[in-house]
Amino acid sequence: MKISNKTFIVTGGASGLGEATVRHLVSLGANVVIFDLGDAKGKLLETEYLNKVKYVHVDVCDENQVQDGIDQLVKTFGNTLYGVINAAGIGDPCRVYNPKSGIVHSLKSFNKVMNVNVTGTFNVLRLAVQQMMKQNAPLCGKDQERGIIINTASIAAYEGQIGQASYSASKGAIVSMTLPLARELSMYNIRCVTIAPGLFLTPMLMSLGEKVRESLAKQVPYPKRLGEPNEYASLVQFLIENSLMNGEVVRMDGSIRMSSL
Repeated sequence: MKISNKTFIVTGGASGLGEATVRHLVSLGANVVIFDLGDAKGKLLETEYLNKVKYVHVDVCDENQVQDGIDQLVKTFGNTLYGVINAAGIGDPCRVYNPKSGIVHSLKSFNKVMNVNVTGTFNVLRLAVQQMMKQNAPLCGKDQERGIIINTASIAAYEGQIGQASYSASKGAIVSMTLPLARELSMYNIRCVTIAPGLFLTPMLMSLGEKVRESLAKQVPYPKRLGEPNEYASLVQFLIENSLMNGEVVRMDGSIRMSSL
């Protein structure tokens, strides 16, 4: 699928991996609608890329807000939705039980992580698929593609560390839904793939401090550094353009396999 002149939704597009994806897709001629809660940064991106980026304040877990965002997409760019990049996600590290404090893992916290990362991802993609199916936009290329869904998991889905039970469970769910989604959506010429990033220079990691980041980077076999958001964005481009990529989870991690701590 060619990217130019097509419209994509990027959730979490106001920062981190999502922001890098927004910038990269626009550089390739796409229109992008950002679904995020970061109003200040989202509006700045909209202003920076006037007539190419639309920011919509969207809680991905709220079906009315997501549908409103899709309606605004159609109003702004017409019936040109060809893809979703689900990059919105949260984490809340916590042990199941802390013997020193006697504190048990909050069920509210666990449910919040699962809700944003799993329910939010599914909520956006299901309504986006509905729009792709009803908009009667031209199909793409020799394979007659209708669109693509790109979800974001994590290597924590495979090697979750202590304290990552909720985060790993949520990302494991994203991995597990990839193939059944791809099988179903293939009937409509829509692909579904997932990226499982390793350690990337996102706002979450940047908040840990330089020494911690250096220590984490040394754990990566090669290249011995943290991933850069633009590298994630480049993989998004490859997945969009290569129509044989379907039903796959792609690790992007420098071959790191996380230890328990």
